[in-house]
Parts: sequence; C-alpha cells; structure tokens
Amino acid sequence: MDALIHLVGGFAVALRPLNLALAFTGVFVGTFVGMLPGIGPINAIAILIPITFAAGIPPESALILLAGIYYGSQYGNSISTILLNVPGTASAVVTALDGNAMTRQGRGGPALAMAAIASFFGGTVSILGLALFAPLLAEWAIRFGPAEYFALMVFAFAALSSLAGGSLVRGLAATGFGLLLATVGLDPNSAIPRFTFGQIKLLDGMDFVVVTIGLFAVSEVLQLLEDTERGRSAMATYGRVMITMKEFTTSLGTMIRGSVLGFLVGVLPGAGGTIASFLAYSTEQRVSDREGTFGKGDIRGVAAPESANNAAANGAMIPLLTLGVPGSGTTAVLLGALLGLGVTPGPLLITEEPDLFWGLAASMYVGNVFLLLLNLPLVGVFVRALTLPRWFLLPGVAALSFVAVYAVNQSPFDLALMTGFGVVGWLMRKTGFPLAPVILGLVLGPLMEKSLRRAMALSGGEWGVLFDSPIALVLWALAAASLVLPPLLARRTRLPYAAAQAEGDT
Repeated sequence: MDALIHLVGGFAVALRPLNLALAFTGVFVGTFVGMLPGIGPINAIAILIPITFAAGIPPESALILLAGIYYGSQYGNSISTILLNVPGTASAVVTALDGNAMTRQGRGGPALAMAAIASFFGGTVSILGLALFAPLLAEWAIRFGPAEYFALMVFAFAALSSLAGGSLVRGLAATGFGLLLATVGLDPNSAIPRFTFGQIKLLDGMDFVVVTIGLFAVSEVLQLLEDTERGRSAMATYGRVMITMKEFTTSLGTMIRGSVLGFLVGVLPGAGGTIASFLAYSTEQRVSDREGTFGKGDIRGVAAPESANNAAANGAMIPLLTLGVPGSGTTAVLLGALLGLGVTPGPLLITEEPDLFWGLAASMYVGNVFLLLLNLPLVGVFVRALTLPRWFLLPGVAALSFVAVYAVNQSPFDLALMTGFGVVGWLMRKTGFPLAPVILGLVLGPLMEKSLRRAMALSGGEWGVLFDSPIALVLWALAAASLVLPPLLARRTRLPYAAAQAEGDT
C-alpha cells in the first residue's frame, strides 16, 4: 500500500508541465532515433546530457527526458525492423522473424500496431513491478553470480534452438557461428589478439551494427534482387493498418507472459532486452504455437518480443537506481548522467530522493501513453513507405545500411565487412540456417566467456561451481528441458491439430 501511495506522489511529479513536455520530447526523439540503425539511444543521450546540465533543470526532470529516449527507442527500432528487416539492436532481431514476414504478406500495418500496443502493455506491467517490487527484486538480482550468469546464457542459447524452424542442428550451428564471431578481438584477460588475422580494425571485435545490418539488411536486398530477377513478388503492398479485436484477444496472454518475463530478465544486470526478447519469443512458441505459424507471420511473434523488450527496458532501471549497477551501455550512460547531476544511486535512493525515483516510475507510464498516442496514428504513414517503387526502395535500404555502418566508426573496412556478412546471410537464407541465433551468440558470447572465467577464478578451477547454487541448477534444468521437450511436445500437439484439420476438410 505504501508503494501505491508513493506512486501517486510520483504522478504528481510526472504531471508537472515541464516534466510532461520532457517526457514527450524524450519518447519522440527516442522513436526517431530508434528508426535509424547505427545511431541508437546511447548517442542521443550522450549528446543531450551536456544540454541538460547547462539548462539547469532538476535531476528528476533530466532523468525523465533521458529515460524517455531510452524506452522510446525500443519501439522506434521496431519500425525499421518490421518494414525493412533492418534491426538496429539485438533485442529487435527476433521481432523481424514474424514482423517482416507479416510485411511481406501485406500486413505491415497490424504488425506495427501490435508492436506499439505490446510495448505499451509491457511498459505498464513493468512500471507496476517497478513500483511494487523494486527493493525486493534488487536484493534478488544480486544473488546472481558468475556461475548463475553462465547458466543463464546456456539456457538462452538452448531456448533459441526453437527459432531454427524445427531444425535443432541448424539452430545450434548458427549459435556456434555467433559465438565464434564473439571470440574475435583481444582476449579479455591477456589482451592477446584472437582471430584478427593481423587486421587492426578487428582488435575491438566484431561490431554488432556491422554484423547485424550485413546479415539482415544487405542479405535482404540481395534476396529481393534475386526475387525480382526471377519474377517473384518480394514485397507486398499494405492493407489495413490496425489490428482486429480477435488479434488483440489472441495476443493478450502472449503480452502478459512476455511482459512478466521481460521485466524479470531486465532486472538482472547485464541481461537486458536481448535475452528477454529471445526468451519471450521461444517461450511463447512452445506454449501457443500449435499450428507451426511462428516465423511465418504470426502476430503473436511480434507481441512476445516487443512486450518483453519494453518491459526489460523499464526493469533495467531497478538495478541502476537501487544498486548503481548498469545493465547495458545505455543504462551506463544514464548512470553517468545521474552522477553528474549529483545523484548517487543505491539502496537509499528511494528514501533520500523520493521525487526522483517515484517521479521517474510514473513518468515511464506517462511516456508509454505518449508513445501509444504518437505512433498508432502514424502507422499508416510508416507503412506507405512500402508503396515506393522497387527501383527506389532497394537502393534506399542499401544506402541506409551503408550510412548507418559508416557513421559508427567512419571505417571503409566496416563497409567491406558488412558486405561480406550480407553475402553470408544470403547464403544462410538459401540453405535454411536461421540468422537470429548468430546475433544472440555474438552479443552474449563475451558476457558468457567473462562469467565462465570469473566462476573458474573464484573456485580455483573447480567446474563444480557451475552447479553449486539452486538458481544455477534450475537454469541448467531449464536448458536441458528446452532441448529435449520441444520435439516431444511438437509431436503431441501438432498431430492432433493436423488430424482435426484433415477431419474438417472431409
């Protein structure tokens, strides 16, 4: 009850005219920043931090603006992901599986509308969790040590096998390729170059933007060119722009599960939206994909990762504010902004800075309302981009890809590397290998390696430390179940469904 009273006080802070204007500005900027791959919320927040300092606005108002950019970009990135198959963040990769497939079927409008609604739903659930369980979840999160994080990574990779379109071997092979890419660069302990082949540009490892845009955007352009050459229609026109009531009710359970899972994963420092969106999608595929439509344009495949992604973004504020532990690059920049504003995150922040904590929690809900009101009317405008002539759209996507990659490091080498990954992605598409596991392996590989090395260092090289804690054992059990149960469940659920369909056809 006390938390709800404090939350009401937080709304009094969030509804001040200045804070309302800053929340709207934040989500507006975040949406358009998210639409442009390669820029990302980190750069936008870093640019605005000096401006907020110079303007002399209160700390809670500054954080409302910067946080609005953070979670606003989560939805903005879904626009380019769904319409053009150009994900700018790892957490948006899984949205492309069904979102872009819906676009190809002429349902890009409902996919974008569902992304907006699911993002709002995930934000609402996570804000309630933030208000009610922040201290408790912060205490739970610190129980995750290196061994637990390593088991969590294994569970994420095992769960990802379901994204391989039914082929466990192809899914694990793609994951292994991603993990291999993650080893490129300097060894984190000895600083010895690994798999760089003498290229100085590879000492920092494989850049996520380069690999992702190459695998998805460039390979998409190559695939569209091939389809055009062969006379196949590669891009559908748009139809309706809103979801139906049936689509909403069908996806309601999906959004609830995705929001809760995303929030819990987001609380873990270092986990964030990437693991949340992948786990939410794979979980929902196991729970409700009896027809085998996930990955082929199922709207629930958009609702699951988008609700989890936004919930994780809000959940990541808990370790940031209550422990001072950032869970991602963006929250690390937010931590720097907090310290620059004279605010020290920690367990006492809730009691010492109630206006900041509760005002931020309430502003996140207000910002999500702004996102919904801002983006739903614009769905039709976004989707009209698909009506552009093919001779204009394809060079436009290619140009966007090259500009986004070059803007990161201003490196011609990155452009050549991106093109190479585009060819690899095109070949993987043709041979039936999924692209999403590659990205997850690349993103989580470094964290997995660091967790394993830290666990080994703490235990003196004893492998048993990976199985000592109850949390680790549960995660290992879930990983094993993720590999063993799906084939059995698929056989038990799809056979009755097929029999019922055959009976209905007769």
